[in-house]
Amino acid sequence: MFALVDGNNFYVSCERVFDPKLEGVPVVVLSNNDGCVVARSQEAKALGIAMAAPVFQLQDLIRQHQVRVLSSNYPLYADMSQRVVSVLAGYAPCEVYSIDESFLDLTGIERSRRISLGHDMRNQVRRWTGIPTCAGIGPSKTLAKLANHVAKKRPECAGVCDLSDRALRDHVMPTIDVSEVWGIGSKSARKLAAIGVKTVADLARLPPRRARELLTVVGERIVHELNGVACIGLEQPPPPKQATAVTRSFGVPATDCATIEEAVAAFATRAAEKLREAGQAAGVLQVFFHTSPFNGDPWCSRAGTHHFPEASCDTLAFVAAATRMARKLFRPGYRFTKAGVMALDLTAAALAPADLFTAADKARSERLMTALDSINTRMGRNTLQTAAAGIRKPWQQRRERLSPCYTTRIEDVPVVRL
Repeated sequence: MFALVDGNNFYVSCERVFDPKLEGVPVVVLSNNDGCVVARSQEAKALGIAMAAPVFQLQDLIRQHQVRVLSSNYPLYADMSQRVVSVLAGYAPCEVYSIDESFLDLTGIERSRRISLGHDMRNQVRRWTGIPTCAGIGPSKTLAKLANHVAKKRPECAGVCDLSDRALRDHVMPTIDVSEVWGIGSKSARKLAAIGVKTVADLARLPPRRARELLTVVGERIVHELNGVACIGLEQPPPPKQATAVTRSFGVPATDCATIEEAVAAFATRAAEKLREAGQAAGVLQVFFHTSPFNGDPWCSRAGTHHFPEASCDTLAFVAAATRMARKLFRPGYRFTKAGVMALDLTAAALAPADLFTAADKARSERLMTALDSINTRMGRNTLQTAAAGIRKPWQQRRERLSPCYTTRIEDVPVVRL
């Protein structure tokens, strides 16, 4: 038995926790470089603001209805997500599925207690973090996800729905479009519609072999899960990552090599930090940068790969390799708008093959990285960084409507005066 608990309009809810003036008014949160809408309050949804809508097309609507527009504050959202998960983990084994969604294993909990448990979780998360949530319960992950959808859409559920009862599933499934099923995208929905499968009930009745023919083994698994047969277990802890990427669009186009070098050095720094946080090391580092396909500029895409002699998560090694590749790959005469680095061929750092002749250098590197991470953890990210990553960073993303990092930056912590 599984539960799926997710935060309602999560990014907006995080902002409202620290700014009560946002309650009851339309609010949207924008993507990188303040380009498109990635989160909306219920009031904004009621105005017809669509997900991924370009903000420049909404200016009249924003002025007319005084919509509050905010830049994405990812450090705040990530920290609030961890706080929510810490509350949920006190109730049952927990798998973090995304920044605003977590699966819980409710196996062994009696049916009569599951609904009350869902309300207890919601109430405690709201009381301890300020984040409103909904909970869906079912004998499979797919049904728990579907129950969460029902809990959001039906006021009579009061934020919690349990679809473990077959009679209740038979009642609600014919009323839900098949596109709402976890794992059914727009392309799959069109395939299903072509054979008359339009609702969740239609999909649940589809023979598993036929679902496999249309949607591969994933479709067959979905049909089984909709009928209460759990095919996907709880991942705890999550499997190690196969790759780590850090990519960003530039706030202003980069036209010179020095800017590209500075950007990829900053991205390589963050990639190395993420690997150390995960206890991993990379054997390969890739660097890329390209122009925009949308502004009419000539297309130019550059990419290169560096193989480390032995797997590494050393910031200095990453920065040196990234900047060297950037210099080699750069072509003048173009306006580059996005760059990134990818760490590949990952392995557990403790198990990475070592070179006998560089053991002393590796031990020195580990001590240096430990000291670097300790200072940056205590004093704030990038308190210490390589000079190659720059100081002013004119290429950084536009975030003109950024709220304070209330929980992750000491100078932004709210102050209460009595």
